[in-house]
Amino acid sequence: MKKILSIVIALSLLLSLAACGSPKKDTKKIAILTPYLSSVTTNQMVDLLKKQSQAKGWEANVVDTKGDVGQLVSRMEDVIATNVDAIVLVSTDPNQVKAQIQAAKEKNIPVFGCDSGYIDGMAMNATSDNKAMSKMITEHLFKQLGNKPINLVVLTYRPHPGVLKRSLELDELRKQNPNVKKVIEQQVDVPGPIENSRKQMENLLLANKEEGSITAVWAGWDEPAIGATQAIQAAGRKDIIVTGIDGNSQAVELIKQSSPLVATVKQNFSGMAEIVTKQIDLVFQGKKVEGTELYAPASLITKENAGK
Repeated sequence: MKKILSIVIALSLLLSLAACGSPKKDTKKIAILTPYLSSVTTNQMVDLLKKQSQAKGWEANVVDTKGDVGQLVSRMEDVIATNVDAIVLVSTDPNQVKAQIQAAKEKNIPVFGCDSGYIDGMAMNATSDNKAMSKMITEHLFKQLGNKPINLVVLTYRPHPGVLKRSLELDELRKQNPNVKKVIEQQVDVPGPIENSRKQMENLLLANKEEGSITAVWAGWDEPAIGATQAIQAAGRKDIIVTGIDGNSQAVELIKQSSPLVATVKQNFSGMAEIVTKQIDLVFQGKKVEGTELYAPASLITKENAGK
């Protein structure tokens, strides 16, 4: 009897070890795609999405195309061919992969956006209210300059859906403000937005040496705001203020130091990732998403509250 019991226990252990060593057949596979992993905030969202997926027991694979949209198209086609269970586009204009989103839909692969836009064929997108954030930071910038003429430099990247919405709102607010006398708008190349915007700002400062020739820099996100601030500090200019949007740690530190960077809007990137993870989970349960465009709250950061 003891011998039979020992054999049964041994077999149970072997079966248990085999089960532990083999992947579960029903493990959900998530493909996370972005062209901008080098961006601090994009990297943060991707990392959170990966960790949250793993916590759910899903297998998450990250694809970074390093600014190459053409490669993003082909890599998305690759993951569709492998029959993943869901795709997440991070900081990506979905119009750039419109055909691939439709191809995924035809194969019943839901496509989610995290700080991306939303187009037909996607399950949903989580982001901030970019129009509201732009209004918040732009009105703060104009208020800081009072009734003085505003000679404005705009550093933007309109291919990004979120930055585009911020830039369009700025355009509207500029029209309503008679103090905005001059606008120079330049697109910041990515990857490398801090270095690229610093060089752009250095050139603009050389071309506008007189005090007051540039009074403010409106940056579509924090990294060009940081680059512009570095150039202004190096040039010793005291007559220019800068604003950004994102609330990354380097920008907040510069605000605390009383640098030319006076304000940013802090986005809730962890909140966006949590929203996307929740919506993926609902879809995996056979339920509907709670909305096609869901917002995580944002807040204005100035020197008064930067250290809090």
